[in-house]
Amino acid sequence: MPQINKTLPPSVTRLIDALSQLPGIGPKSASRLAYYLLRAPAEESVGLADALRDLKARTRFCSICQNITESNPCDVCTDPTRDRGVICVVEEPLDVTAVERSRGFTGLYHVLHGVISPMNGVGPDDLKVRELLGRVAAGPGEGTPVREVILATNPTLEGENTAAYIQRKLAGSGARVTRLARGLPVGGDLEYADEVTLSRALEGRQVM
Repeated sequence: MPQINKTLPPSVTRLIDALSQLPGIGPKSASRLAYYLLRAPAEESVGLADALRDLKARTRFCSICQNITESNPCDVCTDPTRDRGVICVVEEPLDVTAVERSRGFTGLYHVLHGVISPMNGVGPDDLKVRELLGRVAAGPGEGTPVREVILATNPTLEGENTAAYIQRKLAGSGARVTRLARGLPVGGDLEYADEVTLSRALEGRQVM
């Protein structure tokens, strides 16, 4: 008797394909997640779908610092207690959360949304570098000049090259350009650093 070739329903295949596009999720992990959602209560799956829909509908980039936000400008940029003369430059929005956890920084932020990586076809024009240079040239408003730019890109080859590029672009701007101290492990990500390590790195930053 010939074996019947049973295929997955198109809706399941579509979900697996969509999940496998996420960073760090391969086909096997995507399949496990899809089958979990199939067995989960309907409200759990619907809640996930609603959260994804809200994510795309409600979030945007802050027009000043480029961080993700639901209000524009974001809460940090509009906070009158922040030191508007200091800008901390990070790679990704999650890095802002990491620095905030350290409770050692009270200035403003600028999110690049990546690093310069020629191997991956990412150049300076693909990042939010132009917006950063504009902020430093104009000042953050209220007559406050930018005194210091802290380059807090990750201590990887791409992160170091990006920091060096920005440092060159800011030469002559009048702002002091510093780099996080090497309290951070080389090859590590800012997102995973603990509060003490980040606090010491911020305190020990040095002029480039």
